[in-house]
Amino acid sequence: MYRRFLNKSDYLGIITEEALNQLTRENDDKFIPAEQAAEASLIDYLSENFEIEKELAKGKYIIDYDRRITYPIGSHFYFDGKICEVIKSINGYKAPSSTVYWEESDKMIDLNSVQQYSQMKTYHPEDFVVFNNVLYECVEDNGFDFDNIRIPGINAWEHVEVYDWNAIEYNLWDVVKYDGKYFTLMNLDSYDALVNPMDSDNWGMIGNYESSLDTYQVADNEYVVYNDSVYHPVISPNADEPKKNVNITYNDPRNYNIKRHMVQLALYELHKLISPNNISEVRVNDYNNSIKWLQDASRLRLNPQIPRKVDANKMPITDWQMADFRTDFDPYRNEWQV
Repeated sequence: MYRRFLNKSDYLGIITEEALNQLTRENDDKFIPAEQAAEASLIDYLSENFEIEKELAKGKYIIDYDRRITYPIGSHFYFDGKICEVIKSINGYKAPSSTVYWEESDKMIDLNSVQQYSQMKTYHPEDFVVFNNVLYECVEDNGFDFDNIRIPGINAWEHVEVYDWNAIEYNLWDVVKYDGKYFTLMNLDSYDALVNPMDSDNWGMIGNYESSLDTYQVADNEYVVYNDSVYHPVISPNADEPKKNVNITYNDPRNYNIKRHMVQLALYELHKLISPNNISEVRVNDYNNSIKWLQDASRLRLNPQIPRKVDANKMPITDWQMADFRTDFDPYRNEWQV
């Protein structure tokens, strides 16, 4: 699946929404081949000297806010259609589990050679990751694609001991199983040990865990049922709500030059898909300007504000300029004019 660097609003600085909708026929899939072509041009010209792939990744891995994910400070996501930066850590919800997904590993492995754990990836048994400078080995499938994100070493819930109900005395908040359901003894007013939990006002039925709820309290008697077991939270299992100026702020981390020229190149490609022999002069001029900018950047004749690639000595790979006497690009002939 192609990950987009641009979004629809990026285009609206140089084209109206009505005109853009006419180009795409209001089908966002039309953006993909156009942006792929624009991205290929950026990489062709800039990959030799600049960290263009890393800069593109900054935009490609900004996705819509997801309640499953815990976002650290400095990360970004789309929220209400805008790119937001996290200024205070945002917790994702954490479901209970009796399954062990990760185990600390004592294998002698260089931690620098192991990938860092990512909530955006999917893991299988015998995969190794590093999280908080600790080496972990995956022992059970988990991750984004399984809709079951399990962060190594973090468990927000604790298993609760359950008794099969019998007509005996129980203590306050004891948990029993009766007729396939789970109950807890909520009060001792007129408590009669001979009355079963279903018929007694002293017992309360324990509800199933719901990931959509963010109201669970860290308490010994905050019980939930999950996969036929009972749990209570030991740390907050709730997802935090993103709030502007509380834990997020609007901020776009993408390189402005990359964004501007990629939009101009992609718009030209969109026009070409619709009417290759009738492209407006504005789009042709913008395309020429972007290609010229890429040409100059690749020859180190301008600073594109993109980090340079460096060699083993931390020095730029190249530091030279090449004369270029070509002055304009004719997209119809696909050649430079002198």
